[in-house]
Amino acid sequence: MEPYSGVDDDSGVIWYEIAPDGITVQFKTGGTYLYTYGSAGKLNVERMKQLAISGDGLNSFMNKYTKRLYAAKL
Repeated sequence: MEPYSGVDDDSGVIWYEIAPDGITVQFKTGGTYLYTYGSAGKLNVERMKQLAISGDGLNSFMNKYTKRLYAAKL
């Protein structure tokens, strides 16, 4: 997993791992979730990947669009 930089230091996300068709996200609260094309949609997952790499806006995006669309809680 890669550390999430969180440029504003206000994110609940601490780690992420990008896969070809998904992304795994770990939160400060300890929860780790897998989001896939099948669970959250390709466009949402690709946007989450972009935000994870940029280190800005991932937690906000997820709260608004994909919060409960995970494929698995790990």
